[in-house]
Amino acid sequence: MLQRSRQNGGYFFYPRVAQPGTGNTDLEWVQASGLGVVYSSTVVRQRPPTPNYNVALIDLEEGVRMMSRVEGVPPEEVRIGMPVRAKIVALDADASVLVFEPV
Repeated sequence: MLQRSRQNGGYFFYPRVAQPGTGNTDLEWVQASGLGVVYSSTVVRQRPPTPNYNVALIDLEEGVRMMSRVEGVPPEEVRIGMPVRAKIVALDADASVLVFEPV
């Protein structure tokens, strides 16, 4: 879900009480498409046996950018411009996280 201003239709992330730049407070929650492209990515290297992982900035179709990670491919293979789709992964019984996978 993303926030959007009813007045001008502008999306933004992270959630706030007013739209950045305009101060509009006529906000609504709308379902995001879940589609995006990798804007940038870096590999976080771990001491073995802990696996490496990536941290990526994802540009969503709605025009907002968010930080996450791309799963389903080795971290070194995540490329700028790669099309991705969001999915929610349960970390444990009480916590979930939004990640992306290649389309």
